[in-house]
Amino acid sequence: MTELQLRSWFRELWGYGAASVVALATDMGLLALLVSAASVHYLAAATISFLTGGAVLYVLSVTLVFRFRRMENRTLEASVFLALGAVGLVVNASVMHVAVEVGHLHYMFAKLIAAAGTFGTNFVLRRHFLFSPVGRAETESD
Repeated sequence: MTELQLRSWFRELWGYGAASVVALATDMGLLALLVSAASVHYLAAATISFLTGGAVLYVLSVTLVFRFRRMENRTLEASVFLALGAVGLVVNASVMHVAVEVGHLHYMFAKLIAAAGTFGTNFVLRRHFLFSPVGRAETESD
């Protein structure tokens, strides 16, 4: 990896991190609202809020974080983005279930643990499959 590619990778990692904080705030705010105000079971609420946070993250990722977009079909791109997030959704639900049911942790604390577990995986998968060029070196304009 060249110095230019490394700088681009770190810039995108920081941007994705900032976008993820906004998405996580959306996710956790909706989770709390659904569980507390609407009496939705925490795992169902976590799924709804995770998908909503994923939509927020997609919009921020394509508008502010990643300069290169591999797919021209934006509907397909969004679908792949969310499908890759399904890996995170499985981790999210599994960690939350174990943390709440076995560890007897509050569901919001369990959500923070789950979010930490999905961040790196989702960044690497999404950048690799959606937001990095294939078969050519990145340039400053990428």
